[in-house]
Amino acid sequence: MVEPWWSDGLFFSCLGCGRCCRGEPGAIWLTRAEEKIISQYLGIAEDLFISDFCTRKWGNLSIREKINGECVFYQPSSNKCGIYEVRPLQCRLFPFWPSLLYSRKNWEKQASFCPGMNQGQYIAPDEIRKKLGLCPFQKL
Repeated sequence: MVEPWWSDGLFFSCLGCGRCCRGEPGAIWLTRAEEKIISQYLGIAEDLFISDFCTRKWGNLSIREKINGECVFYQPSSNKCGIYEVRPLQCRLFPFWPSLLYSRKNWEKQASFCPGMNQGQYIAPDEIRKKLGLCPFQKL
C-alpha cells in the first residue's frame, strides 16, 4: 500500500483570518443534526433557519453564501463566524478535507490562501486519518 503524501504529518494552526469563510463559491454541507443545533443556537425554528440561511446545492442542504462568496454567517468586521460554537463539521475539519489532502498540489494551492497552513501546530498522520474518517461530505 502506498503511503499518502502527507504520511509524515502536516502543520496547521488557525490564525482566525476568516479566509476559509469567504472567497470562491462552494457548498457548506449540513447534516440534519447540524440543522437542529444551529437553529436552536439562533433561537429560531428549523424551517425558518432553512428558508432564511440555507439553499440546495447538488441536491443537498448547504448554508447560503452571499453573492461575493462569503458565508452568510461570516462577520467581516471581526473575521469571525457568527455561529462558531456550533459551526458545521465541514468548517471544523478545514483544511483536512479529502479534496485538499488528495494531492500536495491541492494542499499547496489552498495554502497560498490560508496563512495557517504549513505552519504552527504539528498534526500527526493518525490525527489526519481520524479527521478524514469524520468527513461525511466527500471521500478521498
